[in-house]
Amino acid sequence: MTLSEPGLARSSNEPADSLNLWRARLRRWWAEFSLQTKLLAVATLVVSLLMTGITFLALNGIQRDARMSDTRFARDLGLLLSANVAPLVAEGNDRELASVAERFWQSSRSLRYIFFADPDGVIYLGIPMGGSTGMGERLLSRRLELPADIQRRPDNPLIRQHLTPDGQVTDVFVPMVSDGRYLGVVALGINPNETLLASAALTREVTVAVFVSIWVLVILGSVFNALTITQPVKELLRGVRSIAGGNFETRIALPVGGELGELLNGFNTMASQLEVYKAANIEELTAAQVKQQSLIATMADGAVLLDADGLIVLANPTARRLFRWEGRNLEGSQLSAELPDRLAMELHNPLESLILSERDNTEVRCSFGDPPRTLRIVLQSVRDATGESLKGIAMTIQDLTREVELNAAQSRFISNVSHELRTPLCNIKSYVETLHDMGDLLSPDEQKEFLSIANAETDRLSRLVTDVLDLSRLESDRVWQLEPMDLAPAIEQTLRTYRLNAEEKGVSLIFAADQHLPRVRGNWDLLLQVFDNLVGNGLKFTRSGGQLLLRAYPWPDHCLLDPGTSPGEHPSCALTSPLPRLRVEIADTGCGISEVDQARIFERFFRVENAVHTEAGTGLGLSIVRGILEKHGSHAHMASEPGVGTTFWFDLPLEDADGDELQVQVERSTMAEVDKVRPIPVT
Repeated sequence: MTLSEPGLARSSNEPADSLNLWRARLRRWWAEFSLQTKLLAVATLVVSLLMTGITFLALNGIQRDARMSDTRFARDLGLLLSANVAPLVAEGNDRELASVAERFWQSSRSLRYIFFADPDGVIYLGIPMGGSTGMGERLLSRRLELPADIQRRPDNPLIRQHLTPDGQVTDVFVPMVSDGRYLGVVALGINPNETLLASAALTREVTVAVFVSIWVLVILGSVFNALTITQPVKELLRGVRSIAGGNFETRIALPVGGELGELLNGFNTMASQLEVYKAANIEELTAAQVKQQSLIATMADGAVLLDADGLIVLANPTARRLFRWEGRNLEGSQLSAELPDRLAMELHNPLESLILSERDNTEVRCSFGDPPRTLRIVLQSVRDATGESLKGIAMTIQDLTREVELNAAQSRFISNVSHELRTPLCNIKSYVETLHDMGDLLSPDEQKEFLSIANAETDRLSRLVTDVLDLSRLESDRVWQLEPMDLAPAIEQTLRTYRLNAEEKGVSLIFAADQHLPRVRGNWDLLLQVFDNLVGNGLKFTRSGGQLLLRAYPWPDHCLLDPGTSPGEHPSCALTSPLPRLRVEIADTGCGISEVDQARIFERFFRVENAVHTEAGTGLGLSIVRGILEKHGSHAHMASEPGVGTTFWFDLPLEDADGDELQVQVERSTMAEVDKVRPIPVT
């Protein structure tokens, strides 16, 4: 019994599940119709039900009137027959009674039957009589069951209606009374009025026809509505939704005329214009996006675009270089996860304040990396047109490393210049004040000595100012003209200038070069200053008996061709250069420079004599040399060893060198952050 209970439960739930399923299907089917169709169906149903109800009430009224008319007719006819046959029944004249009944039955087409029953209700005469004896016997043997009080109301017969296989019949039972004596009952069966029956049938048929016509019209109207109104409206609604979704290729192709056709044609025209407008906008937006991307990509500053959650959307090449992001896919990555830890910590709070809309912009300056780099990071929120919704954050990164170094170098330069100017000025002031205050107390030799010292300090001050002006002129944006020139005359002029000093000091000046040196591209005055500084330094640090050698030769040098070159092969040389040069070397046999000092020899105001000897100088000569050579697209190199000597060399472009390539090298040399040269030890 227990095992059968789940089966019984499922059997009992199956009808409910089936009913729920049909209800759900009916709801879905009803929900597919538009509101207009639903209202039309409901209105049609209400009208049809109202018309049907009115017709039904009218039909009932007609049928009620027909029944009342049949009842009155049957009563009158029964009373008439009862009055005519009552004397015959009282006399017992059955033959005459039958004759009268026969004539009466034949005179009216409405009579269905006539029965005569005795006081006990036994039928003894009936018209029509059956065609056989058996029928007559059956009729005569029947008995009527009538109310007991019918004999007391001769003027109020019993009337009833019943339905037979041949139609509806009105039965009239009239008591026959003669001289106060109850003789029995005459029963009449009367057919209903044919005219009324035909009217009722016609009314019923008209009602059915009207009902069917209404629903046929409703169905036809629905089909017409679906074909001419609902379907185009649905297609139009679907097209509007598609256009709203951004699909401007949507078109509606329905053979509809009239105002709906004009509406659909207008929709198609609008969609075509929107499609053209979209294509034009996409082209403009693409061009604008390409311009923006090109602008961002070529920015000297780094640029990073973040979304509202702090995720990276775009990073230009400068930002990738600054943060070492080359070759990495950063889109969708968290900014804090891609930055160095120190920088991420410094940017966390400012970035969080922009994401939470606590501020619109902020600025952070920080240093990181090895070697350290100084960055200025500006964060700016990007909002929509209303200024309420945060769309993203624009981050601009400026590399201030060079500016910081230049500011520091400028500060050091100003400090050094101030120091270098203060020393001779103080010396001049001291000796001049001494001469002024104690002129009469000093001997002529002392006065001459003081004036000699003041004059020497003045010369020193003049040299310092001249060197500072030369260095400032080289670091300006002035464009120096490089023209073809012979280098040998400039070297010879420099040697003639220093030959007397060299002879006094016992130093030999030697110039070793070919008689026909190739012409170079350079500036005569600047190169003359280079030779003057280098020869002057070499002569100053070379002891008596030493020598100062100047050499000039093409570089790379010529090479010997291989005599075993096969016929048809082009001769080749292992030493070739795409930009031929003329190398110049200035070598002395002086005291040399230590490796520690070699690393700083080209720095401003650096003087080796501070640690090695006491020769005077401003410490700007080699800085000026380096600046001049950079203007020629070249660099100064050196090799030195204490106690052996020092050699400086540099390369100059030849006359037929490529001017564009040379200009590129000059710009690279000018922009390069090279404050030191790599020393090459002499072996």
